[in-house]
Amino acid sequence: MRKNVIRRRTVEPRSTADHEPETRDGGVQSVDRALSILETLAEDDAGYRLSDLAIRTGLSTSTVHRLLATLESRRFVRFDGAESKWHVGSRAFTVGASFARRRNFSTQAIPYLRKLRDLTRETANLAVVDDEFIIVLTRMESREIMRSLTQVGGRVAMVTSGVGKAVLATYSDEDVGAVIRHHGMPRLTEKSIVRPSDLFRELEKIRKQGFALDDEEACMGLRCIAAVVYNDCAEPLAAISVSGMTSRLTDQRLPEIGQIVRDVAAELTAALGGVLPTPR
Repeated sequence: MRKNVIRRRTVEPRSTADHEPETRDGGVQSVDRALSILETLAEDDAGYRLSDLAIRTGLSTSTVHRLLATLESRRFVRFDGAESKWHVGSRAFTVGASFARRRNFSTQAIPYLRKLRDLTRETANLAVVDDEFIIVLTRMESREIMRSLTQVGGRVAMVTSGVGKAVLATYSDEDVGAVIRHHGMPRLTEKSIVRPSDLFRELEKIRKQGFALDDEEACMGLRCIAAVVYNDCAEPLAAISVSGMTSRLTDQRLPEIGQIVRDVAAELTAALGGVLPTPR
């Protein structure tokens, strides 16, 4: 007897990507949440437990766990079973490193950062502006005891950092005002500059002396001295700095170190084919 064969029609799985809720700015919600998890994990090398990560991101534990599973399958995050903590994965580093590679002057800057470190005995940093924030591209660590406020790849507000203020000093007053309106003037320590009038006075001082100082404005006990590296149009390309504890970066050393940072920044500018701006 011939059996009836039931042919099942293959139905393509319905894509959910086109039907996911959108964020208020038009982005896909799950992508926005996954990136929020990655950004939170990047804040602390010690990692986060699932419950802590949920609290930090404001998401439910089930949502965070689901997104972590997807990110882990793509190696953007990894789970440490011994500590029951989640960390940034190797793939996130690979993708993020492309940002530094695109700034192809990073490699050329290494000898100058090494020189800056050796001359001052402090940690030397190279940073750029991205979306009105400062991002540290690379650094040469000091051989002295050092607490680092911002990690390589970390972001910091322009008004609270030495490198940020060095770059802001090249801006017009209108452009500085725009940065303040967009990001405010956060009070990170009791010494943070939180009034626009005080910031404008500080920027005028920076323009005259050729280097900027973060005087415990981002973290008590730490100072940072910075100067701008210019491109071939005499526009800010990056900034270099030295950072160290106030016990070593004393008031007496500041003028000398400021001159060293300014000179090395000028040398790096020339090496990259840049041009120093005409004094105002």
